[in-house]
Amino acid sequence: MVGPQSTPGGCPPRGRGGGRRAIRDLSPGRVARVTRDVHLHCVSDETSPQSQGERRDRLLQALESLLALPAAELRPTMDKATLLISELLKADKVDVFFLDTSTQTLVAVGTSDTPMGRKQRALGLDRLPLANGGRSVQVYESDQPFMSNRQHEDPEELPGIKHRLGVKSSLMVPLPIGGETRGVLGVCSAQPDFFIPDDLRFLVAVARWVGAVAHRVELVQELTKLATRGARRAAAEELVTVLAHDMANHLMPLRARIELIQRRARRDNAADYLRDAEGAATSLKALSRLIGDLLDVSRLDQGLFTMRPQPVDVVALAKEVAATMRSPGRAVEYRGPDELVVIADPDRLRQILENLTANALKHSPPGLPVGVDVQWQVRPEGRWARITVSNQGPGIAPEVMDTLFERFARGPGSTGLGLGLYLSRRIALAHGGTLEVTSTPGAGTRFEVALPEAPSPVTE
Repeated sequence: MVGPQSTPGGCPPRGRGGGRRAIRDLSPGRVARVTRDVHLHCVSDETSPQSQGERRDRLLQALESLLALPAAELRPTMDKATLLISELLKADKVDVFFLDTSTQTLVAVGTSDTPMGRKQRALGLDRLPLANGGRSVQVYESDQPFMSNRQHEDPEELPGIKHRLGVKSSLMVPLPIGGETRGVLGVCSAQPDFFIPDDLRFLVAVARWVGAVAHRVELVQELTKLATRGARRAAAEELVTVLAHDMANHLMPLRARIELIQRRARRDNAADYLRDAEGAATSLKALSRLIGDLLDVSRLDQGLFTMRPQPVDVVALAKEVAATMRSPGRAVEYRGPDELVVIADPDRLRQILENLTANALKHSPPGLPVGVDVQWQVRPEGRWARITVSNQGPGIAPEVMDTLFERFARGPGSTGLGLGLYLSRRIALAHGGTLEVTSTPGAGTRFEVALPEAPSPVTE
């Protein structure tokens, strides 16, 4: 291991953006001490107000972008995460290594699409057997972070990484997934003296979020496999509940921190920081909604799904949803009477309207509005409220229509979990109503919710 490299006067050498130093055998406690020493004894660009603002921007961008990653295939998702981290830290390569227990090998399941990343694949250095040793293996086995700004001089690093790949500075941290260390998150540079202790602290925090994203992807993939085998109900119930509660626990401190940043930005009249914080808060709200959907699925399976019916003005609710979800270039137009009151659960009815409107906007061509129509419909058993949400998009493929309202059903190009329409129909049925769809390829799609004026709730 290479010890700290210092310049005259005791400050670390200059690198990418200020003082840099390499650290031997770094522990979390020593990270804090070294970081404190750097800030107390060295006047560098990293402590300037402008640099601190840039670090805050990087943090918000990282959190927002990580939260936005789709729960799809593991490797593409991890590739996107590594490219994001590479851009934030201006690194030459970022890897997410998972342990393949069958071969006892650390395998890169995500690598940044950079020249060094592509060279690593060509050299076969994206697979690191534990028996061969090296710094990545040491980080995995010791469960301790590592930092070096002279890795090319490190006798304990693999020769291929030092000499053939050309790594000179690196950060490596354990990757926690599902409560246990399952791999390593590594960041590399071809330049010496490139990283500072704050970069390592930042990477430790990011690793927890990358692990949470990977955990979510793995659970979604497992749920999908269980669903296709017909044994989904019991196992999916457990996995969904664990995932939702686990993610909810992670979101609570993040929500508090973003709200704190928003308050500070308003107090300091920092418009740019406020805009970025509000963007992160919007992404967080979307993730919270996803978790709510997952919990609702669990409640439905356990018979704990409750409703609180009361008089609801459907018109006011539809107008509010339309106003909230429209944006420049993405219009949502309401058509209907000035008032229409039914007995329903307002929160659940809002959930239906938001799911249907968001789905319509997602598949609506730019510049063409989504329509939300409300009207009374007279039936032999009495009056019904009919709510339709329509767009002028490409329509739904016929082969998808039969499974559209099933749990975890996703059409081509979908990035969600496939729960929105499933829950919307179940909520409509719980009100004694219906949710149907008509669609013609190339001619748009129309979802219709019908609710009795005073329903007798259906219990299942």
